[in-house]
Amino acid sequence: MFKILTLNNISVAGLDRLPRDRYEVASEITHPDAIMLRSFDMHDMELPESLLAVGRAGAGVNNIPVEKLSRLGIPVFNAPGANANAVKELVLAGMLLAARNICQAWDYARNLEGDDHAIHKAVEAGKKQYVGFELPGRTLGVVGLGAIGVQVANAALALGMKVVGYDPEITVQRAWQLSSEVQQAASVDDLLSRSDFVTFHVPLVDATRNLINEERLRIIRKGAVILNFARNGIVDDQAVVEALDAGRLWAYVCDFPNNLIKNHPRVISLPHLGASTREAEENCAVMVADELRAYLEEGIVYNSVNFPEVRMPRADGWRLSVVNANVPNMLGQISTRLADASLNIKDMLNKSNGDLAYTLVDVESEIPRETLEAIAAIDGVLKVRALGRV
Repeated sequence: MFKILTLNNISVAGLDRLPRDRYEVASEITHPDAIMLRSFDMHDMELPESLLAVGRAGAGVNNIPVEKLSRLGIPVFNAPGANANAVKELVLAGMLLAARNICQAWDYARNLEGDDHAIHKAVEAGKKQYVGFELPGRTLGVVGLGAIGVQVANAALALGMKVVGYDPEITVQRAWQLSSEVQQAASVDDLLSRSDFVTFHVPLVDATRNLINEERLRIIRKGAVILNFARNGIVDDQAVVEALDAGRLWAYVCDFPNNLIKNHPRVISLPHLGASTREAEENCAVMVADELRAYLEEGIVYNSVNFPEVRMPRADGWRLSVVNANVPNMLGQISTRLADASLNIKDMLNKSNGDLAYTLVDVESEIPRETLEAIAAIDGVLKVRALGRV
């Protein structure tokens, strides 16, 4: 029986992927095998010694101590792309809200006073303040062409926009999904100089912090719109406000309100709604539940932010899972311990990711406890599990 600790409310659609005859799932479990969470901040949390895996029902993992978990040999799973459609729709909505001055016009209309005749007269007199522009023919710059960025780029093309994309690390899978009509930018600066709208779909790391700053706002086209539904900190809010006040930017649309921007007349700040749809929450929960189950039951790893992807079909027999430091002669030492126990290896797969390596081994016979202890005692081995028989 695997024990799963939930630190936030997780969609029932995801929890239903964990069979109750094999999983105990609760918000209060003292010795969990895995943790499922959404926005809970784990950085100050005391990690249980029993912990084998962490799964976040969402894309970003800033609230999870990934490096600490890596040192303990614990994979962190997320749900990339599960909320892609939700964020894509919000980006499209943000562009329309900004282009047509909808929020400002709505605020004007709902504060009108007087009888209907007076309101009608005020509407006709005031509407000229909110003249906007249309999207077709405008250029959208997309920084980050992962699951979300690709959907945003393709959807913008369907609206008649031109699209410029920048992502030096785009995967082959995403490249296949991206329309051939998307133009490639040589750099962020190149993209900014060609864009009327700019949207960001990258994680917050040192390289992306204040990606939009005072210097880059001098490059961007006059009257451009900046959209940030990725992470707080990617855009320097102070620099954006100064550009708005100077008339260099048309609008700023983001998911991260603060006192500096929330009341600015050219800012639309929303309460972190990017993935706030029932569908996205269900998709994220289902994805991460499946990932945790695959790892706990079969040792399979995919969509992990700190472990290599390891998928090995299960052969008849018993399976061994080993997490270790990525140093020479680990496979030799593991194989030697198995040979010492007269265990014949039927299949083996080893992959590495930075300082971590992960190995799956299928053997013909049951693995004795003494052998597990001998492998665990190898210098550099972080976690060892026997996953039982097929």
